[in-house]
Amino acid sequence: METVWWVFKQLYDKGLVYRGVKVMPFSTACNTPLSNFEANQNYKDVQDPSVIVSFPLVENEEVALIAWTTTPWTLPSNLALCVNPEFIYIKVKGERQSLTQVLDIDIDVLCAFRFPGKTLKGKKYKPLFPYFAKCGEKGAFQVLTDNYVKEEDGTGVVHQAPYFGADDYRVCTEFNIIRRDQAPICPVDASGCFTSEVTDFAGQYVKDADKNIIKWLKEKGRLVNASSFKHNYPFCWRSDTPLIYKAVPSWFVRVEHMVEKLLDNNDKCYWVPEFVREKRFGNWLRDARDWAISRNRYWGTPIPLWVSDDFEEVVCVGSMAELEELTGVKVTDLHRESIDNLTIPSRCGKGVLRRLTEVFDCWFESGSMPYAQVHYPFENRKEFEDTFPADFIAEGIDQTRGWFYTLLVLSTALFGKPPFKNVIVNGLVLASDGQKMSKRKKNYPDPGLIVQNYGADALRLYLINSPVVRAENLRFKEEGVRDVLKDVFLPWYNAYRFLVQNVQRLQKEDDIKFLYNENTPKQSDNIMDKWIQSFTQSLIQFFKAEMEAYHLYTVVPRLVKFVDMLTNWYVRTNRRRLKGESGIEDCLWAMETLFSVLFSMCRLMAPFTPFITEMMYQNLRHLIDPASVEEKDATSIHYLMLPQVRESVIDKRIESAVSQMQSVIELGRVIRDRKTLPVKYPLKEVVVIHQDPEALKDIQSLQKYILEELNVRQLTLSTDKDKYGIRLRAEPDHMVLGKRLKGAFKAVTASIKELTSEQLEAFQKTGSIVVDGHELHEDDLRLMYTFDQSSGSATQYEAHSDAQVLVLLDVSPDQSMLDEGVAREVINRIQKLRKKGHLVPSDEITVYYRCQPDGEYLDSVIQAHTDFILATTKAPLLPFPVPKTASVIIEEKTQLKGSDLELTIVKGSSAPRAPLNGPACAYVNLRVKVNNKEQGKGVVLLENPKGSKVCLIHFSSTLFLSPAECQTGEVGTLLLVNPVGQNGLDFSGLLSEAAKVFGLRSRRLKLYLDQDLTQELPADSTVKSLDTKTLFVRVLPTTAEA
Repeated sequence: METVWWVFKQLYDKGLVYRGVKVMPFSTACNTPLSNFEANQNYKDVQDPSVIVSFPLVENEEVALIAWTTTPWTLPSNLALCVNPEFIYIKVKGERQSLTQVLDIDIDVLCAFRFPGKTLKGKKYKPLFPYFAKCGEKGAFQVLTDNYVKEEDGTGVVHQAPYFGADDYRVCTEFNIIRRDQAPICPVDASGCFTSEVTDFAGQYVKDADKNIIKWLKEKGRLVNASSFKHNYPFCWRSDTPLIYKAVPSWFVRVEHMVEKLLDNNDKCYWVPEFVREKRFGNWLRDARDWAISRNRYWGTPIPLWVSDDFEEVVCVGSMAELEELTGVKVTDLHRESIDNLTIPSRCGKGVLRRLTEVFDCWFESGSMPYAQVHYPFENRKEFEDTFPADFIAEGIDQTRGWFYTLLVLSTALFGKPPFKNVIVNGLVLASDGQKMSKRKKNYPDPGLIVQNYGADALRLYLINSPVVRAENLRFKEEGVRDVLKDVFLPWYNAYRFLVQNVQRLQKEDDIKFLYNENTPKQSDNIMDKWIQSFTQSLIQFFKAEMEAYHLYTVVPRLVKFVDMLTNWYVRTNRRRLKGESGIEDCLWAMETLFSVLFSMCRLMAPFTPFITEMMYQNLRHLIDPASVEEKDATSIHYLMLPQVRESVIDKRIESAVSQMQSVIELGRVIRDRKTLPVKYPLKEVVVIHQDPEALKDIQSLQKYILEELNVRQLTLSTDKDKYGIRLRAEPDHMVLGKRLKGAFKAVTASIKELTSEQLEAFQKTGSIVVDGHELHEDDLRLMYTFDQSSGSATQYEAHSDAQVLVLLDVSPDQSMLDEGVAREVINRIQKLRKKGHLVPSDEITVYYRCQPDGEYLDSVIQAHTDFILATTKAPLLPFPVPKTASVIIEEKTQLKGSDLELTIVKGSSAPRAPLNGPACAYVNLRVKVNNKEQGKGVVLLENPKGSKVCLIHFSSTLFLSPAECQTGEVGTLLLVNPVGQNGLDFSGLLSEAAKVFGLRSRRLKLYLDQDLTQELPADSTVKSLDTKTLFVRVLPTTAEA
């Protein structure tokens, strides 16, 4: 607050402060003026009286000007009339009563004379009311001219009540009808009632007085017409009562004299978007008016002016110390309750000076922010001087008349320079219907629920990837936030999760721990690795250049597009490599590439989506080689620096090649969609036609990805479309062209159908064509490809094209391909069921299936493609029945190709085991000799169960066991006798030894002869009968588990 006083004192000492009046929005219910910002918060459609009044000229009372107003209560304060000097006015013959019909009749009949408005300038007229007739001696009651008079409403003559309208005040001041320092002619009190000066209506509330004023005008013969008028009118946002515009005594800061300096300082600032500087803000500065900085409120920073009762002696105070010196009272608080009672002795014999009751306009405080936030100049002088002007500020576009403006005015007045170097201007977030968001109307979703349902990051990205960052308005829609979550975050997260899952798989299956070192990246030979690395580095390069220019509106769309490139192109086309299907070395290359890209992506996106990037980083950082971390504190993504551009990795040729590939694939997908051919069903051939042989080479280099993504057997490249008999034809858009061409539409349609293929190819390149004298554009025509029937391609191929490349897809049916498509459908159902069961790729499962009826088409396809399905799902596929003891995870019954397909996923891999012809575990035979005499034969098991690193030796012929629920292994071996002929096991010993092998000493077991656990081993079985047999162990549940 003390700094705000200092700022004001500097302006006062420079002679930039004076006392005058200002016409402001005024709340009669709250007895206070409002800022324009507050007045704009609550507009309503209302019906107001509409009157046309006559003003007879002094030089000839038979001639009268007629003026229109919707505020009859301002007429008693009329001091002038205003016309537009450029408009043509007419002088009409006839009685006054007939003037009400003037707009409904032939003007030429009654018109005696036409003349420009400027000829009326200075003409005197008879005052409407007598209350302020004496003002005529000082030049009142004459016609003025100004271009603010518009022709859209009214008569072209505007009545001037200078203390009840901002334009009225400006025009009357310019023509010296009033002076800024004179006593205002404002016969309305703070409650909106007429004062005693208006004797006929004294004490009446102005809006209530309208009908009495209209009656008075009618009685005096000055009323030409009275009706009602519906228009948009401001209401007080606090009391919800109509506002009036009224002159209020105010203290001003002079601004008009420094408009050129303001414009010069504005030119030194960098604006984003740039048009705001030149247009909206520049235009506002050119029309800048002196700034009324006082408000009649209690709360706010008190204006530090102590004045005499007649306002002739004024003292401006600039600090606490100065106030203490002038008042002799210790001051510790500058709020009103602490200083309003303080007085300063007059130096001119006027008794004591008292502080004004007004406080500062809050925008004066906002404009003082750069200095007040550091208590300049009372503290932190060097800190302020080193950091002023600010590097950048950001606010809404409405602040061109608010904060941006007040910052610039005060900085220019105090220091002669702008307060900021860069300014980012945001648009406004509106309700979905385009209206302002309002707590009263509740026309917006609850922000808390938006964050709860979709996350703060989704809301942030929705806003910063919207028109708002281009200083345009956004109609906020909850669906937009949901789409960010669905289209950006979920694919991005899935790519991250896919990487983590395969890192875990690599460690589990191949015992390889993945660690990423940014300083020693592996150079992959894979073209898609090179592409995504190049694309990433190009993105980083673009990101840094555009962020330095504060271009959020170009950066964020590129980041969002990159998520699509990463997930829908790189990860999608490299899933098999990342799963290790092409070997460990290639898998590591793909993993390192994906990790590098995700890590860079997290760092780039961190400022925009801080929470999801932090979550990802907290997992990813454990996969980073600690030796490669340069930051001292790398515990958070937000502590890391942005990645540096590796220009050596950028390869525009590869980026162009992949872009060509993407075009081919996308065109092929359109053809499939058009013919309702899902990608699961393979096709024979795709033909790519391009005029550039280099482009065809690029496409050839990426052949395997095109074949895989479009699921076709063969790629054919060509530069000759005539070979395939392809022709272009056009159809008009009937709705668009019919509406525009009307009667000419039929003839133009006929001409469109006659256009040659060559003409349409030229149209494809230029985007426009002239037909029958009418210029047509891309939205007017639909282009389609046809084939010459003689070429033989009409039934075989379907075509689609963009401006560069033409794609033909062989859509002729083939049974073996249809069968494979059905098998892919089965794979799709299995994978979706897997996902529904919340399973990850490393989970061991078995899939059981049943087709009803048996032996039909679907059943035969599954049996013929079992290996194909297994290669993709990595899970055994077995026919029903599901074992009774199997642990079912999820099951589903669905329809496919006219059959019922039942799928059940169970825990564990239940693939049939190959029969065992010897011990399941590693073993060694022993022959014992004592004194060259053989004493016996035995066996030592080198592991038990199979895969165990612990050597277990059991003395007891061999028995193979496969427990249904074991803890330390799946297969083990028991020795029924060891050495030969000694230490034989009975049934009880068999159970005990089985429990020991599998770590189940405290559990009850049952032994079975079959895998389905239906034939229990009888307790009286002889152990010798089990030699070389395989038994299956069932672990009985404990009491707690049961």
